[in-house]
Amino acid sequence: MTVLASCLQQYFSDYAHTQRDLSPHTISAYRDTWRLLIKHIMATEHVAADKIALDSITVEVVTGFLSALQDQRGNSVTTRNARLTAIRAVLAYLLPDHIEDGDTISRVLAIPTKRRPTRTIDYLTDDEVTALIAAPDDDTWTGRRDQALLTLAAQTGMRISELITLTINDIHLGDAPHATCVGKGRRQRSTPLTPATATIMTVYLTERRARPGTALFPGPSGRHLSRDALEHRLAVHLATASRSCSSLSAKHVTMHTLRHTAAMRLLHSGVDVAVIALWLGHQHTNSTDCYLHADMNIKQAAIDRTRPLHIEPGTYTPKPDILTWLDSL
Repeated sequence: MTVLASCLQQYFSDYAHTQRDLSPHTISAYRDTWRLLIKHIMATEHVAADKIALDSITVEVVTGFLSALQDQRGNSVTTRNARLTAIRAVLAYLLPDHIEDGDTISRVLAIPTKRRPTRTIDYLTDDEVTALIAAPDDDTWTGRRDQALLTLAAQTGMRISELITLTINDIHLGDAPHATCVGKGRRQRSTPLTPATATIMTVYLTERRARPGTALFPGPSGRHLSRDALEHRLAVHLATASRSCSSLSAKHVTMHTLRHTAAMRLLHSGVDVAVIALWLGHQHTNSTDCYLHADMNIKQAAIDRTRPLHIEPGTYTPKPDILTWLDSL
């Protein structure tokens, strides 16, 4: 076993779990990155996996791997940068104990993330949300489940990873209806439910509790739906909703679009960006700034408050002949 193989086992079996206590999602993402990197080295260097040495992880190898992700696998810049972060995390852990390879490791750690173009946020209008929520067939259990799921997603702005892990005990219906979830970075948060959402969830939970399992939105076996299942259900209902709301057919809508929709609704209602960041579970408010750029109403209001083009900037000063004008009165 090479030093690299031994170090990877040590990182993923001990350090990531017991010392860093990384989330299962993060560990899986890091593991998948290193699997792809090792397969890339095997294909390009023609060497067996258990023969790859630590000093083989050079700048040229890593940059070639990152380029292959985009050119051959069609990965986005965001995914490319996430893979680079996973490589850095492991190498930064190895560096103190492998000074002999310090120069090679340091050069890889210095690889910059790639800049990506800023995209405009896609979100749904109120009419589009209404059409989407009305699309599921409420004469069936699956339709009623999907209707409750879409309602909760569009109102709370939960991530898809948060929605698929919800249980029936995460919905609290009382004097202050709210939903609780564990979000990104294991941050727990509670999101208030509107009276309309609370009513739908009350009816849904009455039927849901009579079925097996504790997942809030279960599949046929009573267990949590997967990411792919949620996106598939959304695509089915989008096709139905597009018949009554043609504007939906021109938009690329995913479950994350419903998260953007919840944020834009709050912004249009005059809610402060800092509050929206707390609502969405953002660690920093700069993650929420993208919604300000997407809101044309805010930009239009800013334009309306600016001076007309024919007005010169500066403090108003009367014309020099003002005394003459006053004498003429």
